[in-house]
Amino acid sequence: MPKYFDIHSHLNSPDYEKDLDEVVKRLRETETYTIVVGTDFESSKIAVDLAEKYVEIYACVGVHPVDNPDQGFEIIKFEELTKHSKVVAIGECGMDFFHADKVTDYERQKKLFLDQINFAVACNKPIMIHARDAYEEILHILESLKLKHAARLRGNVHFFAGNAEIAKRFFDIGFTISFTGVITFTHDYDEVIRIAPLSMIMSETDSPYVTPVPYRGRRNEPSYVSEVIKRMAEIREESEEVIRGALVNNALSMIGWFDL
Repeated sequence: MPKYFDIHSHLNSPDYEKDLDEVVKRLRETETYTIVVGTDFESSKIAVDLAEKYVEIYACVGVHPVDNPDQGFEIIKFEELTKHSKVVAIGECGMDFFHADKVTDYERQKKLFLDQINFAVACNKPIMIHARDAYEEILHILESLKLKHAARLRGNVHFFAGNAEIAKRFFDIGFTISFTGVITFTHDYDEVIRIAPLSMIMSETDSPYVTPVPYRGRRNEPSYVSEVIKRMAEIREESEEVIRGALVNNALSMIGWFDL
């Protein structure tokens, strides 16, 4: 049983090529587990390879909405990846109209998102959602599909940056939201963290990005997720140990740990 769980990291990034074993060593020392997330087929394959090599790592496989706009979701390739027992989610998938023009790119992103939703539902895995300037568009899709797919349509909205109303709409359809190290240096999301049901929130680092205080200026890594949890406890004015344990259980429930 891990002590901490980072629901979303990119240890498959070139940023870790030179010292990955040291990063994993710190995972073990801090009793931290992480889900390494793919953004295209190649990075998804690396995530699976890492999950096979390291006990502390699980994998999420999919295609990011804008990182590689020429790549579609090839079901045959991803079916092969999802045969691995440590592939626990599909994504990161979703929509992004900060980095892409909504007028010209909406239909491509929508198809890519739907392809991965349908795949996740078919293999009964949660989806890892990337959303930037696209909460309304994503919710419109998910809310319309929820009645059709019921409990098989589920997942987590990573790097949540919305308001309490948006958060509630995700909660209402059974989706959790996760917070990064951003919460250690801004108060923008305090209200959402404070009022969210404890069972519906997660901790993440999005490593190598958005390093939390007190490690600002360094490359981020999953072992720093403890600082995110510490800050969440402060915001909620609850015991850090209670928050830590609840968030680990939330993560383990999402990945099906108790069914493995």
